Amino acid sequence: MKIPDSFQRINRNSLVSFRTRSAGLRSGIFTAVIATGTAFTGLLQAQTSAFLPGPFAVVSTVPSNGDQNPYGVAFIQPNFLSGTGPLKPGDILVSNFNNNQNLQGTGSTIVRISANAQQTLFFQGKPGVGLSTALGTLQRGYIVVGNAPSVDGTAATAGPGSLLVINSKGKLVQTITDPNIQSPWDMALVDQGATAIAFVTNALTGDVSRLDFQVHDNGLTLTSSKVIASGYVHRGDPVTFFVAPTGLVYDPASGNLYVASTGDNAVFVIHNAATVSSNQGTGSIVYLDNVHLHGALGLTEAPNGHLLVTNNDGINADPTQPSEIVEFTKRGEFVKELSVDPALGGSFGLAVYTVGDVATFAAVDDNTASLIIWTLNLN
Repeated sequence: MKIPDSFQRINRNSLVSFRTRSAGLRSGIFTAVIATGTAFTGLLQAQTSAFLPGPFAVVSTVPSNGDQNPYGVAFIQPNFLSGTGPLKPGDILVSNFNNNQNLQGTGSTIVRISANAQQTLFFQGKPGVGLSTALGTLQRGYIVVGNAPSVDGTAATAGPGSLLVINSKGKLVQTITDPNIQSPWDMALVDQGATAIAFVTNALTGDVSRLDFQVHDNGLTLTSSKVIASGYVHRGDPVTFFVAPTGLVYDPASGNLYVASTGDNAVFVIHNAATVSSNQGTGSIVYLDNVHLHGALGLTEAPNGHLLVTNNDGINADPTQPSEIVEFTKRGEFVKELSVDPALGGSFGLAVYTVGDVATFAAVDDNTASLIIWTLNLN
């Protein structure tokens, strides 16, 4: 994989700008600054700051069974109850959507990437389940992952799938099905200890469900499910499998749920998402930017409160802006973009993990079946 030698700052309050320092397993630095006299506040409270000098790593996500096409990314949090399992705080989990024949909707593995960038197999389910971007963790020691299965690698034979609950040892605890789970494409998992909420985008129906759970020592109990948003573009696609609503970020302070819809090429907001009792339609558009959005896909929140969205290049493709991650404010103001691959179609799942003044940013590159990891000093 070739990573460009530099990313120039497009806006002074960008989350990241980057330059490489070595040609092998590259080390690198990021720099970040805040805006002064601009419409919104940037990441830091000082004019400039250097991120940690490294290392950052590019790690293969292909396990021994040959699964490909990494989708979901999730970090093990400091409060995660690992028990006797292998998971440690700061570990990264990556779910694979394709099998070793590169058939979509048939991957069955989750790999673990440790703090020293070593990859091992964490979970292997039944063949053909198609583990999606819907990947999250709960402090009681559970991993929750969505599956969007296909019989032959095409959306024409896609099934409704389910949410799989896996314990800290990598063992399947339960499979959760519900009429409001229809090929779960991505998920925002809100961990409340004894309870949890899973906001799920459904690729088959183009809607967003809210699933409420009780969390116990022996698994999860689904207490209610409801469609809270709908009307997003959704269809099967021979290249991307689905064009559908995907990335989700829930902001507990405001109660807003942000939804990245690929086919609409926009990011929407649903207000009072944890309590709303009726279908809110698509909600309101927060970010619509045909210059920088090229099939809005995965979504996460940066430490500065901005949102980061990946682009699958299946919509509004631009060969001069391949595989971009775009940073924007919650008021819909463009900040910065960076590419994870010089070819189109590489950008998908991403996540950020912050402890104190140190953050780790991880994003998959579908084209090379790898995870790119940066370590950032926020001071």
